[in-house]
Parts: sequence; C-alpha cells; structure tokens
Amino acid sequence: MNIPVHHGKLLIGSQTPTGDGAAMASHCPWDNTPLWQGAAASVEQVNQAVAAARAALPQWLYADRVKCAEAFVALLKNQAQDFARVMALETGRPLWETRTEVAAMVAKLDHSLAAQAARRAETHVPTGDAMAITHFKPHGVAAVFGPFNMPGHLPNGHIIPALLAGNTIVFKPSEKTPYSGEFMCQLWRQSGLPVGVLNLVQGPAAVGEALASNPDLDAIFFTGSVTAGQALQRLQLQYPHRMLALEMGGNNPLVIFNCADYRGAAYTALTSAFLTAGQRCTCARRLIVGPSDQSVIAELVTMIQSMRIAGPLDTPEPFMGALISSDAAAAVLAAQDQLLAMGGKIVLPASPVAGHQAAITPGVIDMTGVPNPPDAEIFGPLLQVIRVRDFDAAIKEANKTRFGLSAALLSDQRELFQQFYHHVRAGVINWNRPTNGASSSLPFGGIGLSGNHRPSGAWAADYCSYPVATMETEKLTPPQKPPPGLSL
Repeated sequence: MNIPVHHGKLLIGSQTPTGDGAAMASHCPWDNTPLWQGAAASVEQVNQAVAAARAALPQWLYADRVKCAEAFVALLKNQAQDFARVMALETGRPLWETRTEVAAMVAKLDHSLAAQAARRAETHVPTGDAMAITHFKPHGVAAVFGPFNMPGHLPNGHIIPALLAGNTIVFKPSEKTPYSGEFMCQLWRQSGLPVGVLNLVQGPAAVGEALASNPDLDAIFFTGSVTAGQALQRLQLQYPHRMLALEMGGNNPLVIFNCADYRGAAYTALTSAFLTAGQRCTCARRLIVGPSDQSVIAELVTMIQSMRIAGPLDTPEPFMGALISSDAAAAVLAAQDQLLAMGGKIVLPASPVAGHQAAITPGVIDMTGVPNPPDAEIFGPLLQVIRVRDFDAAIKEANKTRFGLSAALLSDQRELFQQFYHHVRAGVINWNRPTNGASSSLPFGGIGLSGNHRPSGAWAADYCSYPVATMETEKLTPPQKPPPGLSL
C-alpha cells in the first residue's frame, strides 16, 4: 500500500505540539505498512493538558454543548469513509466493520441526548413553603482512556455524554491506535469546541499513569483490559472523591441448549466468538453445548473453514483480518498451547496465516472434563467448547468465572431463558442473540472483574454528572408557629 505517513501532534489547549517524550509509531498489523509517527507526551505536557481542561470549565456553557456535538457528528458523517479507512488500517479490521463503527459513533449523540433527558432531568417537588429540586452538575475535568479494538466508538461512548454533561476532557488513546485517536480529536476541534474542552495526549502506560496520578482530575472513564483497570483503581486509593468508571473484559459464556436451528446456532456462535478477530470484550470465549446440540460444533467448524481472512482494504471483503499486533497473535497461540497441555483436545487449531505475523485462523478447543481451566480473557479468535449433560450443568459452567460482562443462550424454550437470566451473573444477558450484541439504548457494563457498577451505553449519563439537592423558596419568612421552647 502506498499510504503517506501521518505526523502526529498532541492537542493541548490552543496548541498542537509534538510530544516531548519517547518516539512512537503505528503500523497496519496486516502488512506492517507505516501509518503514523510521533512522540509521547511528557509528564509536563500531561499536566498542561489537565490545566487547560480546568481553565476551560467556566467557558463550557450548556448552550454550546449540543451545538458543538452536532457539528462534530456532521463532520464525522462527511469524513466517515476516511475515518473508517484509518481505523481499518490501524487495527487490521475489515473496512466494512469500521464503517459500522463510524455509524455507531454518529448515532451516539441522539442516544446520549435521550439518555440525558430521561436520566438527568431536574425534578421539582413542593414541600410546604419550599421547592425541593434535584439538579445535576458535571464532575469537572475527566480523563478518558480509550482501547485499541474499537478506537472510535468506545472512547466516543464516554466523550459525548461527558461533554454534554459539562465536563472537560483529557483523552489518551491506546498507544496501539494513536492515529485513530488523533483523527477523532481533530474533528472535535473543527466542531468549534472552546479551547481546552478536549485535549489529546499520546503515549504508553507511563503516560496513562501520569494522567491518572494528576491530583487535579475529577473523574476517570476507562475501557480496556482488567489488568489496566486494576492498575487505575490502585492509583485512585488516595483520591476517593473521584468518579471512576471501569468497563473491562469478560470470559463470556454462550450456551446452546435445545436449539433446533443448528445452522443458525453455529452462525451465532461464529459471530459471537470471532467478530473483530475475537477482539471484543463481549466475544464468547466459552461455548457450552447441551446433549441434543452436538451437531452445532461440526457446523461451526465448517463455517470457520469457509471464512475469508484478508487485509483491511482487500476485495472481496474478508470476515476478519489481523489481530492488533504479532505479540497479540502469539499470546493467543500460547494460550492454545496451555489449554492443550492441560488436557484440551483440538477441534480446529488456531494457526498462523502465512506471511502475516499478526494474523491467525480461528481455533476451537474442546475443554470438556478438564479441571480448573484458566479463568482468563483470551483476547483473540480462540473458543473453548464444554459439553454438558443437562441445563443445570450448563448454568454452573457459565458461572465458572470471576468476570461478568456478557452471556447468551440459544434455545427454543423461553422457560430455559428465564432460568438462565435468573441464575447467570452478567451485565448483558441475551436470548437467541450473540454475546456481542448490544444496544446503545441500553446500559452496557458488567460485574465482577468486568466492571465497577458504572455501566456505559445509555447509562453513561449517570457517571458523567452528580446530583445536587436544593431546597428553594423565593422569600425568607419566620414560621407562624415557632417550635416549643422558642419565642419569636
């Protein structure tokens, strides 16, 4: 590919400096084409970004918020193809998939406005000679940490509701997708945001640590791995007043039990496990299959073997492309070796794609009867199969995890879904839908190691502001009848 390398900048207040830290670069993981080069922010630049966000708070008025957000969405629509192309190249995902990501970003504004109106509307209750009113205020300066797998949609899910609520932001994208993060922030800058309302810093974990450690932050909104989320939580021990919203990963179960349409079940299992090359936090990691549903596994293998894996801009378009890096692909293959060493049996091996170090074919490993398999999020196209004798055993297997993000049941019986819903611990529970099927009009988040009870999606409005109670009356007057023991 003949693609000019973009020279990256930071966005701090009114300035667009180059980073003062270590050199950075991003490449297309499919073929290693250079895409972006720049430098990480220094600690001083991180602190300048927080200070710029603090200084912008008084100027970030309600009347400007919707206007700027609408302008951003208009710019996003106008440059949808360019942005989708940048994300496809930088993540290795197919272009059709990043187009859907841009569409989700466009739709986020309407969903956020509706959620804010429903969940953050003022309430007025007369109480004797006063009016009891619930207001909502922004936290102030928020840090937003974005992941690499959906570098537009997932941080956008924090940024739009946070800005609508009146917060100002310092945004740190994943160091694996700096180009996508900068592209999005440049659109926001063109929307007419006041200086300092949205600031961009780039860099590895050390830059994120410097940002999270800044004492002038009021909130942190994070989407990413449980390891990074736990590190952020440890850093906040000295800041108990901060709002911390964590959306982390999952070891998600997909249960197939008494489902007559085995081809539909196999297709749903495939999309649950292997969409985005298995790099979604909601992807199915464990396929739990009932005794009458065993034919689904063979059909799943047939579908996988017909899957096209290719570069992000190739035609005909592939179903999936590369993982984010060769290290990520190697980690999935190492996890497969570990499962096999524990007693797992190959159904279909995950294997390297020749000539592409970051790309691997999907793997399926039968872990039935293997005691104590690792309860970990294997972030890639590797699916574990567990065969069970009855539905109680299926639920027990589904709950064998410290995570609790998503779970799904494929079954023709509503009563089984009702039982599944009542007993499975997860924040997203679907029936005859993939584990990674989520609606922006609903809350999105998990329990256990998957989150800290601050769901995003429509409920992002909740963690972007705090309630303020006021008792108000137009005129101060003494009571006509004072309390006992007091003469007025």
